[in-house]
Amino acid sequence: MSQTVEMHIIARIHSDFPTKFGIPRQSGLADVPARIVFEPEYRNADALRGIEGFSHLWLIWQFSAAVRDGWSPTVRPPKLGGNKRIGVFATRSPFRPNEIGLSSVRLDRVEPNTPDGPVLHISGADLMDGTPIFDIKPYLAYTDSHPEALGGFALTTDAVRVECPAGLLEKLPQERRQTLLNVLAQDPRPGYQHEAGRVYGFPFAGFEVKFTVEGDLLTVRQIESR
Repeated sequence: MSQTVEMHIIARIHSDFPTKFGIPRQSGLADVPARIVFEPEYRNADALRGIEGFSHLWLIWQFSAAVRDGWSPTVRPPKLGGNKRIGVFATRSPFRPNEIGLSSVRLDRVEPNTPDGPVLHISGADLMDGTPIFDIKPYLAYTDSHPEALGGFALTTDAVRVECPAGLLEKLPQERRQTLLNVLAQDPRPGYQHEAGRVYGFPFAGFEVKFTVEGDLLTVRQIESR
């Protein structure tokens, strides 16, 4: 018998990524800053009492850009070139029976009094701007960390060398430059799109970033204000 439960959006993420392209594939891969702003009915400082004692948090959120009717028991992970089907529960694909995501992020600071109520400043986020958050829980290293864990087909991360002319990088605010370089070093291209000479681009922090990749070298070609 099919059953449903009601979920409440408690907050939304505010990040430098207005679209999916360019977002780190997993949380913690790049020091992407973001803010968690609570919905009006959850702007209660008592709900955050004690949270400043934790260095990391778990976020439970919705793949809001991947909502669809129905589901498939298998998906084609970009990690495998988009050509091989894997069981959906053996992947972190956004296309799931319930479009739920899970991220581990660093809590940088708590801003208790803002016009939007208490705000959490985090880093290591892999969420698109505006993403709904369903819950926040503290990360506990003694039980949540498993260094011996196996990585299956996703054992390694993609990485490239990044070359960005200083004149282009200087167009970004100082505090966003290293973040962009870290994001690019993860090779943001989909696993099935590795066309030599193709110009890729994505919006980041109010700028449009364009780049090419030849072998393991990613070269930034343009950074322009949007």
